[in-house]
Amino acid sequence: MKPHRSDGIDPAARSRARRRALQAIYAWQMADSPIERVIEQFRNEQDMEVADLAYFEDLVRGVHQHRDELDAGLSAYIDRTIAQVDPIERAVLRIAAFELKFRPDVPYRVVINEAIETTKRFGADQGHTYVNGVLDRAAADWRAVEVQASRR
Repeated sequence: MKPHRSDGIDPAARSRARRRALQAIYAWQMADSPIERVIEQFRNEQDMEVADLAYFEDLVRGVHQHRDELDAGLSAYIDRTIAQVDPIERAVLRIAAFELKFRPDVPYRVVINEAIETTKRFGADQGHTYVNGVLDRAAADWRAVEVQASRR
């Protein structure tokens, strides 16, 4: 049975959309293909009916459109250049940064948890620890009011 949400959002479908977005952004980062071609390829090849397709597309297009701003924002929290970050972790960080900055409807804890779980699934052994540290610091700045309210 699906968890009931009064806002109509299916958390499992959103999680799948994030995983598909990670794969699409990874593919785009590696091949530098036009983003619409990457989206279309995923639409055709992936099992998108179980994911939130609109959210998938919002994430992929959003990361692509705001890449420079996201990378600049993340640079304050990473210990190397964004290009030196593992490609999976880079894609996860970009998705999470997009959600933190442009999707205030998604609680910051959900953004961080989803990023950690996705990195555990697809990334290097301890990649999730790095992602967690970066996003904790970013969220404390970018979503200061929400983070402070959650600590009371």
